[in-house]
Parts: sequence; C-alpha cells; structure tokens
Amino acid sequence: MKEPKGWTRRHRTLIMLLGHQSEREVLRARRRTINARCAQARDQGRHLGGRPPYGYRLVDAGPHPNRIHAGWGRRLHRLDPDPVTAPHVQWIFDRRLTGASTASIARALNERCVPSPAAHDPARNPHRSGTTWTLRTVAEILANPRYTGRQVWNRQRTDHHETAPGDKRTSDGPTRAWNPRSEWVISSQRMHTALISDADFPAAQTVTALPRRGESEIRRYRLTGFLICTVCTRRLEGHWVHGRASYRCRHGRTSAQTPGNRPRAVYWAEKRILDTLLYTLGYQGQLPLMAGVDDLLDHLRHHDLLIVCGKNTIDLQKQLTPTTAIPQ
Repeated sequence: MKEPKGWTRRHRTLIMLLGHQSEREVLRARRRTINARCAQARDQGRHLGGRPPYGYRLVDAGPHPNRIHAGWGRRLHRLDPDPVTAPHVQWIFDRRLTGASTASIARALNERCVPSPAAHDPARNPHRSGTTWTLRTVAEILANPRYTGRQVWNRQRTDHHETAPGDKRTSDGPTRAWNPRSEWVISSQRMHTALISDADFPAAQTVTALPRRGESEIRRYRLTGFLICTVCTRRLEGHWVHGRASYRCRHGRTSAQTPGNRPRAVYWAEKRILDTLLYTLGYQGQLPLMAGVDDLLDHLRHHDLLIVCGKNTIDLQKQLTPTTAIPQ
C-alpha cells in the first residue's frame, strides 16, 4: 500500500495503533461469541445448528427467545428420535455391550443392508459418497454423548492458522479439527429423548476388542511404500502381528465387508522379505556380501525399484511413471 504524500511518522504510528485495536476487537468478539454459545449449550441445552446425529431428526421447538431474531422469523429446533434409524443406534450399543468389535458391527449392518448415515440422509451429507458402514462410522456413534439425551457443543473447531491473530489475510485457509474431550460442552440436563441410558453409555466406552500396546513400544515399518501386490497392484499395508512387522494386501476388502469371492490375501513378514532380497541381490553381485537393511533401502531408492509380492514369490520392478501410477 502506497502512503499518501506528506505522511509523517505520527501518521504511520496512528494507523498501526488503529489496526492493532481492530485486531483486538476481533479477538474479543470471537471470545464473547464462544462464551455465549458455551452458556447456551451447557445451561439452556440449546441446539446450536449443524446436522442431527444418526438416529435423530430436527423438529420445531418454538419461537426464538431473542425478540429480534423471532421477529425475523427464526425458530428454535431440538432433536427427536428418528423412528427409522433410532432402533439401529440402540442395536449398535446393545451389540457393543455384549463385547462385539466395531468391525463385526459394521459388517453385520452391511449384511443386513441397513442404510448408512450418508445413504439415509443424502441431502444433509452431500460431501459423503460412501453408502456402506465403515469402522469409523460405528466408532463415532459409540463415542457420541448426544445419545444420552444431553446436548453437546464444541466437538469440532475451525482452525484459521493465522500468523497474526485476528488477521484472516495471514491464514492458509480454515480447516476443521476435533477438540479433545475435555473441551466439549455438555448440557447438565437431558434436553431430548435419550436412546442410551447414562449407565450403558460409559460402559460401551470401556469395551475394547484390541489389546493395548505398551507406551514404550515403537512399531516401525521400514518397507512402507516399496511393496505392491502382484494380484491387484495395490500397495501392501503394514500389519503388526506376533510382535513383528508384516505386510498384507486384502485386495480392497476391509473388516466391515464380507470376504466374498476375492483371492486369498497376500501376506509377507518383513524379515522374510529382507532376508530374501539381501540374499538374492547379494548373490547377483548388486549388493556387497555384508550389506544391511539400510544398504538395501538405498539401493531400491537409487534405482527407483518396487518390490512386487505374490502369494509365494517376490520380484523387483521399476517404479512406474506418474501417468501410470499404481491405483490406491
């Protein structure tokens, strides 16, 4: 910005001071708005917008308490059980309380052709294209306190990533992020019909089908990105089993899907891959006799090589060009 002719240091100082005060006012307004919405959710249990969770629908709750907003025609809304999807939510919690894993629950829902949240209400989920249940969908339902009848706010936040606080011009663009549970605002009283009792909801959070690994345990997958499947050309995924790194390809199948008629999964232990390649390349003279894992990885990177894994075979292949990249 070009300064007007005749400006002095006092003019520049005054403009900087006014700009700083404007930034402070933006931050104060943001803080007041957040505090007000926290009080509305915690003390009044008001629905503050957004899509209703799976199992509920929005119904009219009367005129807006603010006379100005009510004059504009705005009205309050509250959550009410959806007669179609509410029984599915209760069934999910019942299955979880019996010890079922999220994968088995999602698989059972898909086998029964129960519509997923995106498929049941596509108008409110235009950003979702999946029509099947996934592990994350089931896990999110099991972790949502709204099913106890209490209103919840501030589960997510918008990060502006502003270099200068209050100045959106210094932002890389807003992104959505999850807040920790300690920052969630939960109403003190029940504000809508509960689908899960106060005793069953915390009990469902304690059910786990996977053993917790020790805090000091570090899992390393040194061959990630180097392995592709000879059957479907997908990348092999890391799989920790029996205390060691391994890799597998299930040809697109997930734990929420039934196996079907797909080929058997390709499975290789990391140690077996390394021993085979070190012996083969060392025998061919491409690696020194006493070469280690680091030398092998450097050799693969230097020559743009990928490891093609079959059921019982391993081969090396030149890295494909970006125009013929391996589908993920």
